[in-house]
Amino acid sequence: MRLVGAWLGIDHTRASRLPGSSPETYVGFAADVPKRDAIVAAFKHAWHAYERDAMGADEYHPISKNGSYLVAAGGIGYTVVDSLDTMLIMGLDDEYRRARQWVETELDFDRDGNFNTFETTIRVLGGLLAAYHLTNGDQLYLDKAVELADRVLPAFDSGAGLPLSMVNLARRAGVADRDNSGLVSTAEATTLQLEFRYLAALTDEDIYWRRAEKVMALVRANRMEPGLVPIYMNPADGRFVSGPVRLGSRGDSYYEYLLKQYLQTNLSEGVYRDMYSDAVQGVQDYLVQRSMTSGLLYTSELIPERAPGGQIAWRQVPKQDFLVCFFAGTLMLGATRAHALTGTVSVPPRKEELTDAGARDWAVGVGLLETCLATHDTQTGLAPEIAHFRIPSDKLDSLTPGYVPRDWYIKGARPGAPAPYDARYMLRPETVESLLYAYRLTGDGRWRDAGWRIFEAIEEHCKISSGGYATIFNVDALPVEHEDKMETFFMSETLKYLYLLFSDDTVLPLSEYVFNTEAHPLPVFEPTIRTGFT
Repeated sequence: MRLVGAWLGIDHTRASRLPGSSPETYVGFAADVPKRDAIVAAFKHAWHAYERDAMGADEYHPISKNGSYLVAAGGIGYTVVDSLDTMLIMGLDDEYRRARQWVETELDFDRDGNFNTFETTIRVLGGLLAAYHLTNGDQLYLDKAVELADRVLPAFDSGAGLPLSMVNLARRAGVADRDNSGLVSTAEATTLQLEFRYLAALTDEDIYWRRAEKVMALVRANRMEPGLVPIYMNPADGRFVSGPVRLGSRGDSYYEYLLKQYLQTNLSEGVYRDMYSDAVQGVQDYLVQRSMTSGLLYTSELIPERAPGGQIAWRQVPKQDFLVCFFAGTLMLGATRAHALTGTVSVPPRKEELTDAGARDWAVGVGLLETCLATHDTQTGLAPEIAHFRIPSDKLDSLTPGYVPRDWYIKGARPGAPAPYDARYMLRPETVESLLYAYRLTGDGRWRDAGWRIFEAIEEHCKISSGGYATIFNVDALPVEHEDKMETFFMSETLKYLYLLFSDDTVLPLSEYVFNTEAHPLPVFEPTIRTGFT
């Protein structure tokens, strides 16, 4: 075993071994064909139901067996385009051909309605670009991508150059979000860059690159100590607005895309590595906490409050969204790519191959992933939308002698009472996304085992017998009650990441691809345009 491990780059000495892998559970990277094929069968169960009942609709409702559109003027094929690359990766030729035919003959962006700039970019533009690459240059997809991007570009015509939250595709006009007083969320403004920069590389049109990059220059210029940012920005002046700091909704993919912009351009843009390192240092210093019972690592939120003297004070809230589980894999990937001391890092990595920050990030990434898996300790085996972690000031039920509460809970959940929003599972992908990174970077079979348990729970509790999968209202109550909705990211992300988890590592290798925040694989490339800020 030691000779084989040495040949594979595995170090068995405790001195250099990082957490998250073990020689006893190392399985390598051969495909687990039966499990991989079960994931394909699940995709077909979901896709065939959508195709049967709602082909071309933006969203699918599997219980009522119908679809819906995002605006009254009609849809732009969110579900179809979001699923194209999953079909290509899985080798579903018949399903793919029918989907491509729909794109060619039915997809129409001339819709007089307000579409979310961020969602349209990551799902539809990202889906078209990934399909273009995976088909070795099917011009249909590039033409559609250029048309869509040109319709979205006016959203950047705000006072400072931040993209407005909405865009009317027919009128080619950005639209402010009235619900947020015209502000834009940090994540939405800073999670368009991979898509627009790759389109610039394909077309030699600098405008896509420059519009997306200007956003990052504004973030850099207006950054706040210590590298953390609030979740809202003002499009009039490009400045951050005092508000919550978190890795969950409206903040999450900002941190993700800092690293991925560095990776996408083949490690050539050091400014993004520096911004990523700075941000992660802030997360480590101010957000990462341990639970009071078992010492589980989690990320808290910071809420600004006005102190009696008028100063801003920060209140720490022990709350973690399911969305935050992406960050575990991001930390592990960043440790081996942005914080490596050597050009090639072993699988699994050794401590001596990483900087001190890299070794720290790796360990915290593993710890956060283990916490995310711990939140699957529910009646269904699925994690809730939001978990709160116990702190010493909580009033605990100690009527039972020796009672020790679990580290986390679903706020507002009561036996027999209506389920709070926090209790639902929406078919989200973030935990299995991080499991893929953990597995690809270690070859450790326990990450595959965890992914399979999650898939089995989805099959048991979310699958609709007549076709499709649905959200469940309460992960901690049996029998489950379904909401009539199958999110597009289930086929685009959750099942894709699961499929890759059980495939061999030559399928979309991490050294050659970055996944956008909707799991659309975009290739690493050498840029001809250089970063315009430092």
